[in-house]
Amino acid sequence: MKIGQLASEADVHVETIRYYQQLGLMPRPERLHGAVRRYGEDALRRLRFIKRAQALGFTLDEVKLPLQLSIGEHCAETRSVAEQKKRLVAGKIADLRAIEAALDKLIRACHSGRAGRGCPIIDSLSK
Repeated sequence: MKIGQLASEADVHVETIRYYQQLGLMPRPERLHGAVRRYGEDALRRLRFIKRAQALGFTLDEVKLPLQLSIGEHCAETRSVAEQKKRLVAGKIADLRAIEAALDKLIRACHSGRAGRGCPIIDSLSK
């Protein structure tokens, strides 16, 4: 398939594919005798992998390593990258839960405030 069809199938822009090629995430197929480049199903699978990994929070740099490792038998290294990302996500979740608890406390304080005495939320954040 041509690059436009590949982009359409993967629901990305042609420029995205070219950018991924510049970064080394996507290979550039050869041009046979001056014809346009043709992409196969493997390019579509690779592109979908990149987009799914990004949706899970992986950066393009983090996606690059598993793609490089996918050429051989490197399941352990790929698992290690996923485990590191999971730890990072768990830390972010803990931070978000702490923020949520702090906001809950502020909201409860707002309900207990008296009319004409200011806003407990503003007072708390002003300190």
